[in-house]
Amino acid sequence: FTDLVLETWDLHCDRNGREHRTADMGCKQLVLRRGQPFTITLRFSGRGYEEGVDKLSFNVETGPCPSETSGTSSHFAMTDYPEESCWSAVVQQQDGESLAVSLCSPPNARIGRYSLTLEACTDYQGSSYQIGDFILLFNPWHPEDTVFMRDENERHEYVLSQDGLIYQGTCDYIYSIPWNFGQFEDEVLAICLNMLDINPKHLRDQNRDCSRRNDPVYIGRVVSAMVNCNDEDRGVLFGRWDNRYEDGMSPMAWIGSVDILKRWKKFGCQPVKYGQCWVFAAVACTVMRCLGIPSRVVTNYNSAHDTNANLTIDRYINERGDQERQSWDKIWNFHCWVESWMARPDLADGYDGWQVLDPTPQEKSEGVYCCGPAPVKAIKEGDMLPKYDIPFIFAEVNADVVYWVVQGDGVQKQSIRSSDVGKFISTKSVGRDSREDITHNYKYPEGSEEERAVFEKAEHQKKSIGEEDEGLHLRIKVSEGANKGSDFDVFAVVNNNTDEERVCRVTLCARATSHNGTLGPQCGLSDPVDIDIEPRAEKRVPLSILYEEYRDKLTQDNLIKVVALLKDHQTGDIIVAVRDIYVENPPIKIRILGEPMQNRKLVAEISLVNPLTVPLNGCMFVVEGTGLTEGQLVKELEEPVEPQAEAKFRMDLMPRLSGLQKLMVDFESDQLTGVKGYRNVIIAPQPL
Repeated sequence: FTDLVLETWDLHCDRNGREHRTADMGCKQLVLRRGQPFTITLRFSGRGYEEGVDKLSFNVETGPCPSETSGTSSHFAMTDYPEESCWSAVVQQQDGESLAVSLCSPPNARIGRYSLTLEACTDYQGSSYQIGDFILLFNPWHPEDTVFMRDENERHEYVLSQDGLIYQGTCDYIYSIPWNFGQFEDEVLAICLNMLDINPKHLRDQNRDCSRRNDPVYIGRVVSAMVNCNDEDRGVLFGRWDNRYEDGMSPMAWIGSVDILKRWKKFGCQPVKYGQCWVFAAVACTVMRCLGIPSRVVTNYNSAHDTNANLTIDRYINERGDQERQSWDKIWNFHCWVESWMARPDLADGYDGWQVLDPTPQEKSEGVYCCGPAPVKAIKEGDMLPKYDIPFIFAEVNADVVYWVVQGDGVQKQSIRSSDVGKFISTKSVGRDSREDITHNYKYPEGSEEERAVFEKAEHQKKSIGEEDEGLHLRIKVSEGANKGSDFDVFAVVNNNTDEERVCRVTLCARATSHNGTLGPQCGLSDPVDIDIEPRAEKRVPLSILYEEYRDKLTQDNLIKVVALLKDHQTGDIIVAVRDIYVENPPIKIRILGEPMQNRKLVAEISLVNPLTVPLNGCMFVVEGTGLTEGQLVKELEEPVEPQAEAKFRMDLMPRLSGLQKLMVDFESDQLTGVKGYRNVIIAPQPL
């Protein structure tokens, strides 16, 4: 027999990509999911492969120092049957000089870039051929993969969907912003793999790092650290919360991860300015989905940042409702993190499923700014010991807030007020643009026996008391229409739940605030009002919040914190109520003109009315949407937009993908920033 000589080969990138659900990656390379077979075709010259005469074997290698012992290299010969637990190759069909071979990786293979080599041997004479490279990802469709997810709709939402909604606002006013995750857009996969290669653990020990890349727990921890730059580890985003963003992009302006990741790459892995929690979480979600780990962005309202870990946050205010002293412990009106789905074979049973990963730099974990993966089930049960970082997240959803009123004579009185931490934990529903409330995954119902047992285990005595039914009750209401540019009223609503008349004093104070709980200047204050209130009656004390008062004081978060104080003259008790008010931006209107079809021009008309009493200068619309735009489209308006006038323009789109896509818009100007809008567009497939 003459030597078997390989002439050409075909990696069938398109077909394998479709079968492995990576075709949307649009890259001209082979992208595969682990544990799933893929087919290549080998064409020999002069004669075909003869079983028994020719020996074919393959080599796959990943990382800078591949070795069999690290699981980063494998040499395997052709066999009759596929092997489940290691790399294997089986003849699929033979047709003259061409041979189709089915190759398969084990479901616990290391992910990353691989090289593939063929060795052909006849009568001990052999040749070696470098066949090419491929990328291997996690596989949520494979029952043996640690990221296996059973439900196809969930896999579609949490792995394949390239857009989504992120919940913001306040617990009294929940709203969503659109986000373009774009995990399959050009360059994104290469950027994610590069992120793994420049992480400090890899630089310290390349061999050990690559050998651990079969473990989503390890990958999640690396990604959580690399999305922020607080360890000077060339991380992706620079966090900033002080409303001074002139030398970068305001965190409110982003509408997608792709722009951020591409900027990071373009500037040599210098941190991109600036991020806040939802930006960190959304970028981490993109990276995790890109690598094949099911992930979603989650929002926790009234999230506690408990720096001294005593599960109590003390707030000090004076009798006018103003803050007396800074506290390092903060309540964020919302905080976003990521949940990623994986098994936890490294822990005792019962902790598989959703895990919290929080890339926002808050506290160090094992010496590095990262957080998680922490099993959501452990947080719910108050199990503080399983890895990683459960006490910090437990406090975010369970800490108590205690208000101390510092009186004129310096005496501090504890106000009776129930705890509001960890409310309405939210994420986008599967397959729909609606909110799913997942608070029950994190905590048992308030006041239940189970809740008490969890707090005992966590050594936490709940200090706050439930809403008081007897005595006086205080809450804050907002008039309709807290819209940017207009005045609106807030009310302290006092209920007398007793059978006798009560006399009390009410004070209201309003201050601009930022999303992480830092207070700004005052924008409304009422003089103390003495009121008599009949038995079982209700009274309201108003405070007007004027546009001219808050106009220059609001941060880009558009938040005003209102504090109401009620002093019961009869008992001397002081009751505090607090409410964050979100001042609404105007809506962006998006009209689609024409019949949306793949690879055919489509026109979008985008408009916004200026609700302010002053002109808007430097107006700019930014538009993006996976499969609808090539990257970002930016439209700068030459003229200012006068008060009550409409800013409007049309743009041409060329939809690349069919199906349901989201067109997302951000509007920026000198007076209105971070205004968001989106429109779902159903693109018909191109007729064959």
